[in-house]
Amino acid sequence: MAARPVHELPNAVEVTEHQWIPMRDGTRLSARIWKPAGADEQPVPAVLEFIPYRKRDIKRMRDTQIHHYFAAYGYAGIRVDLRGSGESEGVLTDEYLPQEQEDAEDILRWLAEQSWCTGDVGMMGISWGGFNALQLAARRPPQLKAIIAVAATDDRYADDVHYKGGCLLNDNLSWASVMFAFNSLPPDPQLVGERWREMWMQRLEHSGLWVKKWMDHPERDEYWRQGSVCEDYGAIQCPVMIVSGWADGYPNPVFRLVENLEAPVKGLVGPWSHIYPHMGLPGPQIGFLQEAVRWWDHWLKGKDTGVMEEPSLRVWMQDSVRPRTQYASRPGRWVGEPSWPSPHIDATRLQLSPRHLQWPGEAPPETFPDKPVAIQSPLSVGLFGGKWCAYNNGPDLPYDQREEDGGALVFDTQPLQETVEILGAPVLDVVLESNRPVAQIAVRLSDEAPDGKATRVTYGVLNLCHRHGHDRPAYMEPGQRERVRVPLDHIAQSFPPGHRIRLAVSTSYWPLTWAPPQPVKLTLYPAESHLELPVRQPREEDQHLPDFGEAVVAPPPKRTPLEQGDGNWIISRDLARDESTLHVIEDEGRVHLEDVDLELERSADEWYRARGDDFTSLNGEVIHRRGLQRGDWSVYTVTRTLLTCDEGQFRIHATLDAYENGLRVFSKTWDETVPRVYV
Repeated sequence: MAARPVHELPNAVEVTEHQWIPMRDGTRLSARIWKPAGADEQPVPAVLEFIPYRKRDIKRMRDTQIHHYFAAYGYAGIRVDLRGSGESEGVLTDEYLPQEQEDAEDILRWLAEQSWCTGDVGMMGISWGGFNALQLAARRPPQLKAIIAVAATDDRYADDVHYKGGCLLNDNLSWASVMFAFNSLPPDPQLVGERWREMWMQRLEHSGLWVKKWMDHPERDEYWRQGSVCEDYGAIQCPVMIVSGWADGYPNPVFRLVENLEAPVKGLVGPWSHIYPHMGLPGPQIGFLQEAVRWWDHWLKGKDTGVMEEPSLRVWMQDSVRPRTQYASRPGRWVGEPSWPSPHIDATRLQLSPRHLQWPGEAPPETFPDKPVAIQSPLSVGLFGGKWCAYNNGPDLPYDQREEDGGALVFDTQPLQETVEILGAPVLDVVLESNRPVAQIAVRLSDEAPDGKATRVTYGVLNLCHRHGHDRPAYMEPGQRERVRVPLDHIAQSFPPGHRIRLAVSTSYWPLTWAPPQPVKLTLYPAESHLELPVRQPREEDQHLPDFGEAVVAPPPKRTPLEQGDGNWIISRDLARDESTLHVIEDEGRVHLEDVDLELERSADEWYRARGDDFTSLNGEVIHRRGLQRGDWSVYTVTRTLLTCDEGQFRIHATLDAYENGLRVFSKTWDETVPRVYV
């Protein structure tokens, strides 16, 4: 169930649709502001969300639901478009630039100087807005008193959309294509006047091809260290609430931040995908906006709300479920930990033997010779792996893992005699050798039901060239035995009696990650390898955690659907050509935003293709279509990005076409190559 609009709010709210905020270099950024009525006479703290996702149209509904709610409870809600996005001046050329952080400091300074503001400001955001909230906290502007970061990271290389375990994610292509489309849209002429076309042309010409920038940095170099707050956790001194979901791409940073921050910190992980928890899918949704107000009341108004008396880390312990690519809700319960690492977690070693996992003191069910086992996975392993970061826009969660396990080495426990619960990051400690200098390993942990159905619980991938660190790549020496540790994503999961815990290992995981340049055979030595499971016993304290309130929002503006959209994932196999394809469809249809009299349409198609065991056949293609219309004014853009490879390089072909009132007014083509370096 979605969050319920609350029509009776405690305070009337005044809305400023468009406010220029000057930057130090003279550039003006556009803000939308919600204030409690009377704030000019009785100033209030402010809460800033600073993102590039167009407050005027694309995020209009969501912004109103959140910031109107904050204003009704005594805060000024501020939504500012990044430089070069929405109605803000300038050009946006990359994510998380120092320029962006300087702009945020200027906004905070401007807010604190307003007559309606007490001078105390918080920052909140999901994804991009969570990133820059953390980055600003590390810069310590005096106006910033607390932050809430949702689905964000402390490490731009290790846990973000670009690389995972040193492997190139296809979400890198997908996300670059999303921003390619966002950056192709103009500001609204109603707000910026006749300059809109000039501003539009600047964006179209100069925003650039972001996917190449990101692929030019396959290692953890200075490019990624900039903006990664893990470089100096001690720089953050204001209180931090860090939030994510198990279906999201960002659960790991929650645990690192709770562990490493010296400032007051609260961590929260639910079952959700990449969305605010009051709208979270899979559910259950929670009263996240009420929790945010409790946080702001404590740190921006000095009220004793009890928020700091609760556990430092609170997570949703998921119950066992059948494998599905979408869930309305995940059964489970909330559990809490006073700190992280937790004294209540037992790191339990399960020994590997051919086809089996043994608990400490347990003998294997059969006698096997102590010999190595080998695997060379087909490229089809990974087709049912879902998305690195689920958005619940379609069936983007992993499917029954039996579809994947035939191309992997599989190790099972005996049927469990009692419930086993884990909380934390499992780790595979494995001795292996590779027959190629560039190789990767993909590791999946699944819950296998008595009927054989297997639900993926968590996973990890590692570019074996990064086995010594993401900043110290080195080729594998073929035939050389090495010990490697492969961390899996943090998870909280309950395995019931009668089920098995399954470990599966493959040599590729396409199309979630880009495969190595050549087929790889890995040889594992089970007798020298083990799986570390973070086992947690149920605690009495978990039964007394306070309940989260009902998920509520402020009433959104009226929106009228004009054309229905659709979303789907379609996997096809062309047996004549020996080609497999994943087709991702994201069609949001066409809607009319009544209060600004604007029609908005968005759709996208993504294709990820591979042929047989030809590792140079891999390709990803993404096409986005965006349109805006009001009366006799209309703009429409189409962006296309195609990524292909051979053994020595990646090739990027991209096109951008922009139309005004049906006529093409801009067209640009890119053809780029990127060397394959350790990937």
